[in-house]
Amino acid sequence: MIEIRWHGRGGQGAKTASQFIGEAALEAGKYIQAFPEYGPERAGAPIRCFTRIDDKPITIHSPVTDPQAVVVIDPTLLDSIDVTEGLKEDGIILVNSDQGPKIVREKLKFQHGKVATVDATKISLETLGIPMPNAPMLGALLKVKEIVSMDVLIDQIKKKFLKKIGEEKTNANLDGIKRAYEETKIG
Repeated sequence: MIEIRWHGRGGQGAKTASQFIGEAALEAGKYIQAFPEYGPERAGAPIRCFTRIDDKPITIHSPVTDPQAVVVIDPTLLDSIDVTEGLKEDGIILVNSDQGPKIVREKLKFQHGKVATVDATKISLETLGIPMPNAPMLGALLKVKEIVSMDVLIDQIKKKFLKKIGEEKTNANLDGIKRAYEETKIG
């Protein structure tokens, strides 16, 4: 089973991203869970979301405590929350940051596993025109852990977004995902 924990703030799209990767895995024939855990329900409040993906039915119904991957959408959380809590020694931490993996690794004191960074906020500003880093973080996640193929994720995004936000914004999101995949640095 693949278990992912997402850290973000309300309004940044962590819940949506956790659901998208889960739904893409479902589309690929996997069993999934994707759900949020809220603190105070307001924009800007820290939230955690969880995604589980497996080849067989998932019978666990609790938050992810020992993830293989942690995705941090809001880098300011690195100063206030232990985002590495429970992360397996060979785990992956992916951070939306303009800093390189070496700096983030030192900041987190994460000795093992992989650390990856991508400036998803910059990418979203340049592709969407707004600071919505969740879609680029999906591309970065696929770069560090092939959960589903890029084609499956793109098809899922198109299914969900084309009617809702139109072709132009859907394509902008897809551009951000592809660009983040290419720009992710792993250390």
